[in-house]
Amino acid sequence: MKTTRTYTMGARAEAAEATRLAILDALVGLAGERMFSDIGLDDVATRAGVSVQTVLRRFTTRANLLEEGYQYAREQVFEERRAPVGDVPGAMQVLAEHYERRGRASVLFLAQEDREPLAARITTEGRALHRAWVEEVFGPFLPGPPGERAEVVDLLVVACDVYTWKLLRLDRALSRDRTTRRMERLVRTILAGPGTRSEGKPDG
Repeated sequence: MKTTRTYTMGARAEAAEATRLAILDALVGLAGERMFSDIGLDDVATRAGVSVQTVLRRFTTRANLLEEGYQYAREQVFEERRAPVGDVPGAMQVLAEHYERRGRASVLFLAQEDREPLAARITTEGRALHRAWVEEVFGPFLPGPPGERAEVVDLLVVACDVYTWKLLRLDRALSRDRTTRRMERLVRTILAGPGTRSEGKPDG
């Protein structure tokens, strides 16, 4: 009896977690397509294949749902952007995959950051994450003096920015490979500049 009860409780917990993840995935998906103000609980429920009542039972309020969705997506982004340090082509492939998955959503968040607090929170943290990523991944090539280092980092942040990706991938309608090669060329040009440790020869 105890074994049956334990199994039943475990199955229920797994089902509840699967429902929670389905709802969060639905929210994250919708956030990449619409303004936050245009996403209602009914939209999330429909996308997740559950009822609004189920969403409310799990998250209580729309605000709680948005907060958990933010934390859920944040963890995913950290994992997606893990890249090999000092490996320019490897890092650019990681970035390309991340932008293919999240680039359009990032542009949408930027478009609403002035009027949507959650979007502003996402973009503010995103800028800090992006700069830290650049400093870590390209760290072996950066110059020592703080002033020179900051300038090179600024240029690399721009070269790897989501708007740079947007200009090439969406506005110019280039393929993923061509977009990645152009962005990598920008990075290599910056790293080959005076004062960097690569002396024009980053790995790859």
